Amino acid sequence: MNYQKVPLRAGLYFVGVPIGTARDITLRALDVLASADVLAAEDTRSLRRLMDIHGIPLTSRPLVALHDHSKDGVTQRLLSAVAEGQSVAYASEAGMPLIADPGFELSRAAGEAGVMQTCAPGPSAILTALVLAGLPTDAFHFSGFLPNAKAARRGALDALREVPGTLVFYESAKRLAAMLSDARDALGAERQAAVCRELTKKFEEVRRGTLAELADAYAGTSVKGEIVVLIDRNRSETVSQDGLEEDLSRALQSMSMRDAVDMVAKAHDVPRRQVYQMALTLSKG
Repeated sequence: MNYQKVPLRAGLYFVGVPIGTARDITLRALDVLASADVLAAEDTRSLRRLMDIHGIPLTSRPLVALHDHSKDGVTQRLLSAVAEGQSVAYASEAGMPLIADPGFELSRAAGEAGVMQTCAPGPSAILTALVLAGLPTDAFHFSGFLPNAKAARRGALDALREVPGTLVFYESAKRLAAMLSDARDALGAERQAAVCRELTKKFEEVRRGTLAELADAYAGTSVKGEIVVLIDRNRSETVSQDGLEEDLSRALQSMSMRDAVDMVAKAHDVPRRQVYQMALTLSKG
C-alpha cells in the first residue's frame, strides 16, 4: 500500500486521476481518496476500479455518482456533507476534474456557498497531447468537444480561425474523420495538426501532418479510443480585402461564380463562405 490515511479538514477536494495508466496517480491523490469521508465520481465504477488497483478500501464510506443527470441533487448533498464537517473528494472519469466534466457545477456551487476547495492535481490529456504533438505550446486554446452537427461544427471552427495559439479539441472516434475534413475546409488544408489517441495506454498513437494529410488518412477509417486533436495557429499572411476583391472580380469575368469562389478561397486560404458573400455583393453591384 502506497497511501496514507491523513486528517482532512471539512471541504471539497478535487482529485486528478490517470487518463490511462493507473500508476500515473499521485501519492497525494491516493491519500485523499483513502481519507475523505465522502467520495463522489463522474463514474463510480471507474473510481472503484482505481481504488481496488491501489488497495484503497471503500469501507462504509458513501460513494455517489455526479453526472449530467444527477448533478443538482447530488451537488446539494455533497455541500450539506461539508456543512456538517465532512471532507468530500470528487474525481472525474479520467484526468483532471472539471475539464469537460460535470464537476464544474459542483465547484461553482461550492464557491457561492463559501466552501473550502482544493485540488490534488494529476494527469491531463490536454497537456500530455501538447507535449507530444510537436506544435507550439507558448499559447493554446482548449475548445472541448465541437458540436455534432456539421453546420454547427463548421461555424465553431470558423470562429476559431484567427486564434493566436494552438487549438486543442477532444473528439470521439466515430466523428474524427468528419471533424478533420471540416477543419481542413474551415481552417486551411496546409495547417499543421496532430491526432493523439489513447494517451498513456498500450496502443498510444500520435499522427502528425497537415490537416489535408490527416483528413485523407482518417477518411473512411474506423478508429477506437480517446482522442485529442491539435491544430497549429494560422500562419498565413493577413489577406488584404482589396486584394481578395480584385482577384475575385478578375476570376468572375471568365468563370462561374462557384468556380471563381472555389479558386479564390483556396488561393488566399480563406473560408469559402467569406468569398461567396463577397461574390454576391460584387454581382449585385
